Amino acid sequence: MSRLSEIFRTSGKCFLPFVTAGHPTLALTEEVVLALAGSGAHIVEIGIPFSDPIADGPIIQRSSFDALRHGHSLDDYLEMVRRVRAKSDVGLIFMSYMNPLLGYGLERLEERALEVGLDGILVSDMTPEEKDRLGAFPRLDTIFLAAPTSSDERLEKIARASRGFLYLVARTGVTGRQTDVQESVPATIERIRRFTDLPIAVGFGITSAADVEKVWKVADGAVIGSGLVRFIEQHQGEPSLPERVARYVLNDLLP
Repeated sequence: MSRLSEIFRTSGKCFLPFVTAGHPTLALTEEVVLALAGSGAHIVEIGIPFSDPIADGPIIQRSSFDALRHGHSLDDYLEMVRRVRAKSDVGLIFMSYMNPLLGYGLERLEERALEVGLDGILVSDMTPEEKDRLGAFPRLDTIFLAAPTSSDERLEKIARASRGFLYLVARTGVTGRQTDVQESVPATIERIRRFTDLPIAVGFGITSAADVEKVWKVADGAVIGSGLVRFIEQHQGEPSLPERVARYVLNDLLP
């Protein structure tokens, strides 16, 4: 059983915050990830900065563009994971796009990821068919996105390809806009359950403790991205940013 599977099995309902690697600096990202782990995060999603983040709204786009200015490589982000893993058992996954991963090399990335303690990877623009064609990540938990607009046939393929958990996009569009969790999420989860017993995490537009509570009533995990990235952006110049993030999570994001 992978670490991600074990976390969902033992935790019941999971909280999955998203941060952009290198925003505002890579050293602060490392401290923030550890602060999140200490304030209730079960799995932290680490966004790999990319110049064309098509699934992300303006808040995460800005953080990605800002992080790119530091000139870090995937090796730098992997070494950050190694340092975090030495201090914490929190689940750690990368969220990325195919372009930077192909440039690095998929086999090389998986080897290094397993070596440093990364638990999984979510590639927003990789389809199950492409994963099969490339033979991508045979040993690393690979998380795929499903949406309310996905057909039953598509959901079955996504469920078969996913390991660790399945990520349900709460609505169509990009990250950052408010979502009515009750509108389409329960019905989509019911359809997904026909094809898998994997844990299901819900993201896109989850911005508050009230949203997290609504998600936990119907799914196994809640992902908060843009709201947290916005908070980091607003407070990045202030002292003790990791501690501020931890208080924000405890006071505003966790039920």
